[in-house]
Amino acid sequence: MPDRMTRAEREAFLTDVRVGVLAVTSDDPERAPVSAPVWYDYSPETGVTVIMNAKSRKGVAIEAARRFVLVVQSEATPYRYVTVEGPVTEIRSPDTAKDLLPMAIRYLGEDFGSTYTKEWEEAGGSETDLVYVMKPQQWNTADFTNDFA
Repeated sequence: MPDRMTRAEREAFLTDVRVGVLAVTSDDPERAPVSAPVWYDYSPETGVTVIMNAKSRKGVAIEAARRFVLVVQSEATPYRYVTVEGPVTEIRSPDTAKDLLPMAIRYLGEDFGSTYTKEWEEAGGSETDLVYVMKPQQWNTADFTNDFA
């Protein structure tokens, strides 16, 4: 039976570099919920931040639902995960230096992150993407460390 993570453990888990899976109710009643792997940033003060194309299925669905779920997991034993859900508290245009560059460096490292950011700007990403900030309200965690001890 997995243990629950403490607040400090779940915050440390979310600040580690991991790909999350974002899930949101579809804006189309004929479609299943939208779920996709995403880069994210997390801080206890701000919440969960993601950047995506506003016209993508994810972006349109978040705009309609005004809330989403993020699932973050470790893929190696001992398995652990955090699920966080809440309302979108902010939608805005990305600031390259404040939003994208730190996230790109987080996931790709200094050199590749800088290159990625430059190419994103050149491709017009700042014109099509939006920043979505979610304030966590519901948490679910599991830590199987003791099950593998």
